Amino acid sequence: MSDVGAVLSANRAFYRAFAARDLEAMNQLWARESPVTCIHPGWDAIRDRAAILKSWRNILGNPGSPPVLCHNETAHVLGEVAYVLCHEVIEGAYLVATNLFVREHGKWKLAHHQAGPLANPPEHADETPPRLQ
Repeated sequence: MSDVGAVLSANRAFYRAFAARDLEAMNQLWARESPVTCIHPGWDAIRDRAAILKSWRNILGNPGSPPVLCHNETAHVLGEVAYVLCHEVIEGAYLVATNLFVREHGKWKLAHHQAGPLANPPEHADETPPRLQ
C-alpha cells in the first residue's frame, strides 16, 4: 500500500473509532512518541496525550454525542509526516478538519486533530453522500 493509501486508511480508522465510540481503538490511533495536540470545535487546544484521551472518553461516552461522518478526504505525505484534510458531517452541519499523522514504528499515528465549523456547506456537498467508512 502506498503512503497516501496508508494515511487514508489510518484516517478512516480514526472516524470508525469515533463512530463506534471505541475508546481503546482511539487510544491505539494516537502517537505515543511524538508530541500530540487536539482542538475540538469550540475548545481550547489540548496539549497532553492523557488529556486528549480523557476528552475522547468524555465525547465517546456521552450518549448524546451525535455521529460524525468523514467526507472528501485528501492526504498529503511529507516524508515521515502526513496530513489529511476532510469534512466532517454532524447532524447535517459541515466542519472542516485537519488530521496530522506521524510515522511511528512503520505505522501512521495521529499527532494532531482539529475541526471547526464551516459557514456554508462545501460546494460539492451534494455530489457524494457522506458515509461511515
